[in-house]
Amino acid sequence: MENISHIRATIRDKTASYPDILVISRSFQPQEGGIEEYIYNRCLQDPERMIVLAASCSGDKLFDKAQKFPVYRWPMPQQKRGSYVGSMLQVFLDSVWSFVIAIKLYFRYHYRYIEWGHGYQFLSLLLLSYLLPIRFFIYLHGKDILRLSRNPILHSLFEFTLKRAQGIVCNSSFTRDYLTTHFHIETPTHVINPTVRVEKFGVCAHPNHLDDLRARVRSGYHIPETAVVILSVGRLVKLKGFDRVIENLTLLLTLGMDVHYILCGQGPYESALRNLASRLRVQRRVHFAGYVPDRELAGYYAACDILAMLTLGDNQAPRVGGFGIVCLEAGYFGKPVIASRLGTIVDTVHHEENGILVNPNSGYEVFHAFKRLCQDQKLREQLGRKGKQLANCRTLHSSIYIPESRYSCLLT
Repeated sequence: MENISHIRATIRDKTASYPDILVISRSFQPQEGGIEEYIYNRCLQDPERMIVLAASCSGDKLFDKAQKFPVYRWPMPQQKRGSYVGSMLQVFLDSVWSFVIAIKLYFRYHYRYIEWGHGYQFLSLLLLSYLLPIRFFIYLHGKDILRLSRNPILHSLFEFTLKRAQGIVCNSSFTRDYLTTHFHIETPTHVINPTVRVEKFGVCAHPNHLDDLRARVRSGYHIPETAVVILSVGRLVKLKGFDRVIENLTLLLTLGMDVHYILCGQGPYESALRNLASRLRVQRRVHFAGYVPDRELAGYYAACDILAMLTLGDNQAPRVGGFGIVCLEAGYFGKPVIASRLGTIVDTVHHEENGILVNPNSGYEVFHAFKRLCQDQKLREQLGRKGKQLANCRTLHSSIYIPESRYSCLLT
């Protein structure tokens, strides 16, 4: 982390050109999260052009020193976090610090563009666009749009900001459609899906190494190699639909299938899920792994045969947030996905190509999907191969600077 009171850091000799893009995000790696990972992957595509400005977080000093681009941080008070006062203070500090330090950095780097990492605290971006001779792009992820669309004043100001933007980048086609439905804009809007950064798993993708990881995880839960393992990854809350998977275990076992279910994650719904498994007498088939860090998650992807993400719809709050990156990650490891035909998931899971999309409220659809994949190993392998191909397909963010260009999908 660079000291904001002494902005004297020299540009690394490795950079091919002077950085001209300031990326601003209220949170950034090494803090884990969807937005953090998305913005970091964007920076890795053009490190020689990047300057990053973000709030401080645990472990940021060592992380920042290892990057190929300069990273500046503003301080955040630790003792206030989690409370209402702390949340309001954080919003205020995010806005003020990002505005003030962005101006300081301009006089150092004379950057030409700002890429704003999310819709939050956009008023600072709006002011910067008037004070500095720059153009800007704004990234949107879903929940930020939802929050801003509910407040009439913020809605109008945000719409005005979007109209001033050089371009808008949405993390999915669903997010783009929600945006264009609720805001009247003509600004060029691009869809760039998140990508899989295999380095975060800290493993080699060599088949022999993955086989070792698979055997290690299965052995830890006393699961035989011949059994079919279903995996879910995420916060244990009711809307994730993990109970749907547990309910189907009973039916699958009745048909004579040797099937196990592993849940990676923590949350308030864990006790209810444990009680459900016990009530259905499948507690020995349901394994709660708890929180699993990224570096260990590869073993779980390798150990499973199917990833299940049966997210439920919410009539009170449209699901415009979250991309379903775990579905993409499972595809990278060659695993098929059973997922809800809902929101942003359709950008990740292509029906009958790399997985099966279902109505999570249809017991027949869900059971039929599990039955097909549990019984048909060749189908699992076929969908898994396509999933790996799609997981390696990515769009270059630099294409947003060439309006007339069409995005190219690069297979790496």
